[in-house]
Amino acid sequence: MITLLSRPGCHLCDDAREVISRVAADLGVAWEERDITRSERDLLDYSDMIPVTLINGVQHDFWHVSEQRLRAALALLARGSDPPEPPGGLESPATSSRGTRP
Repeated sequence: MITLLSRPGCHLCDDAREVISRVAADLGVAWEERDITRSERDLLDYSDMIPVTLINGVQHDFWHVSEQRLRAALALLARGSDPPEPPGGLESPATSSRGTRP
């Protein structure tokens, strides 16, 4: 399952939604979108990172969704392998310093 964390008025979220929608349809994978403004926890964890892409609840990307990386991660999952680590060794939002951008 792919989850897109977004917020209203986010143009990067619009781009991410387009990529995720296309990849999910091509691969027959379910996806959902979650508005971070509806949850204080999501706002604290992700406010400066959106859009954020989760795969099965694990952070995959933020700010930009790479169609190629998303397809590769989902293909690995379909084969029963763990998806590759995000570039730059992203930490979970709860432990990330968020001080640097990729």
